[in-house]
Amino acid sequence: MAMKALSKTKAATIYQVAQRAGVSIATVSRALRDSELVTEETRARVHAAAAELNFTPNRLGRSLAEGRHAANGIVFPDLVGPYYAEVVLGYEAAAAGFGSSVLILATHGRADAAAAVQELAGRVDGLAIMGQTVGDDVVERIAATGLPLVLLARDPVKDVDTIRTRNERTAQALAAHLLGHGHRTFAFLGDPGGAPDVAGRYAGIAARLRAQLVPCDLDLESGQAAARELLRDPPDAIVCANDEVALGVHLAAEAAGLRVPDDVAVTGWDDLLAARFAHLTTVSQPMRELGATAARWLDHRITERTTDPAGRATAARRRVLPTELVVRRSCGHHPPEVRT
Repeated sequence: MAMKALSKTKAATIYQVAQRAGVSIATVSRALRDSELVTEETRARVHAAAAELNFTPNRLGRSLAEGRHAANGIVFPDLVGPYYAEVVLGYEAAAAGFGSSVLILATHGRADAAAAVQELAGRVDGLAIMGQTVGDDVVERIAATGLPLVLLARDPVKDVDTIRTRNERTAQALAAHLLGHGHRTFAFLGDPGGAPDVAGRYAGIAARLRAQLVPCDLDLESGQAAARELLRDPPDAIVCANDEVALGVHLAAEAAGLRVPDDVAVTGWDDLLAARFAHLTTVSQPMRELGATAARWLDHRITERTTDPAGRATAARRRVLPTELVVRRSCGHHPPEVRT
């Protein structure tokens, strides 16, 4: 009776819920998030205790109960451009569902990138590292601390979860499509040495056709600048490492008095919204799902770590998310949009 009176006059605490349910406060926290690491019977007991006490969990309380920061981190090569924005949206939305805020670090132009990433690692419960922002040695040092890690769009590191999207196989499908249109001379705009994703795309193209490699950064201005010289004697088709570069080629072609696709075919990668308005043949990849999957995997690892502090974690996971060729008018294909 006294307990019921307390619940009406003063907010119940997670400690009281734990006492009522006969479990630890960490188990209460996990049970209220419906973690699969807590049995169905225990979850039901904790939910019942919380209901009896009118207990409303809050993020800070859960974090203190589990010794957590209530924040996850993500490291990007850069924050310019819609590609990174889409990944962030997926990551942040999923992390918020688990009660975590997100700290973001971009390493572009930082001489102290490794130190900055390691400093961020000390302030979060889990960390996603995208692309070649830091070397494998830095990843290994952070992983050795026990911090949950997931790598995005880069080659795997031993014992660390990795999520990538399919590049080489879909690039081969794109190359076959261009050859099927009768195109015979090609250029590839992008730097395979700068990002594993781009390396995979170039490898897929090179496996099917000969293409002049024109290294450039992955933004519209770089694509426009690289295309100016190339378009003096244009190839049949210009394959771009991403949509932003391809849109830059479009602008350069227009400035040179050339028509896409009549004078030169152009393709991209990502399927950004602007690509659809430009009728750009491209490859659609699940950018938001890439970020969301990273957040889900980190939450699993964080829960796993709090459940088993001794560190007997499951084996590192590897996932390759599918990509899809989207055929539009920029490669010379005039019927309605086709996905293959």
